[in-house]
Amino acid sequence: MADITLALGGGGSKGYAHLGVIRTLVDQGFKIKGIAGTSAGGMAGAIYAAGYDPEDILDTISTLRQDNLYGFGRGPALLNPGGLHKVLEGFLGETRFSDLEIPCVLTAVDLKEMTEITIREGSVLEGVKATTAIPGIFPPLQMNDYQLVDGMVLNPVPVGLARSMAPRLPVVAVSLSPEPEHWKTALPWDNRPANPLLRPIARLRIAKAFEVYLRSMDMSLHMMGELRLELEKPDILIRPDVSHIGSLDRVDVREVAQLGEQAARQHISELKRIGRRSKRRSRR
Repeated sequence: MADITLALGGGGSKGYAHLGVIRTLVDQGFKIKGIAGTSAGGMAGAIYAAGYDPEDILDTISTLRQDNLYGFGRGPALLNPGGLHKVLEGFLGETRFSDLEIPCVLTAVDLKEMTEITIREGSVLEGVKATTAIPGIFPPLQMNDYQLVDGMVLNPVPVGLARSMAPRLPVVAVSLSPEPEHWKTALPWDNRPANPLLRPIARLRIAKAFEVYLRSMDMSLHMMGELRLELEKPDILIRPDVSHIGSLDRVDVREVAQLGEQAARQHISELKRIGRRSKRRSRR
């Protein structure tokens, strides 16, 4: 059995792929010693770190009406994630980071200081709310003196953070963005109001203007992610084939998890080689 740490990237509805990756790694005998997560990756990672089996998570989420996860927003947001937050509360409740079975850290961005924030203490539920607060889509989360939004703004796949948790262990990163050569043909991040709640405003000028903004943000997020992956160099990079899924799409969660499982299985031999090298280093 080899020890690893995970860096789980953001991607909204694509994030169910993380559960397939985790399920495959555990089934293959890898022991996850730490998880760093951004956005959807933070949500999946935190719930798993709280002691839930990926299959149990999928069982629960599969029974939900995804239309009920969001309502119309108030203030600086198009959507109200109240339904999603209730689901998260069911999993995480009063759990604190110190209670987690696996160490887990989350990323967010403070709008006031314009800097990345690492969340590793206090309420896990509040931390997940912060890391999933997509700018403009969901309202920012007020936490202490911070005004927090989605960690993807500055750190789409937190490889460096995962490595800092256990510097001697291999980092397995999961990116929900396609390779750069496939950006042109991939579905841009929220290039349309995928959620039915947005359809009534789809023809309004403000909706079209917001679409332009989201297309531009999509390019920035892809580029930011690739630059940080090139700089921080995970030991293994897994890319589930989820580029056809929009961030707010209604999806079959098991099918998306299966895409994560398929991608992880393509790297099993490589993972085992790195695991063996890691064990040899730890004995020295």
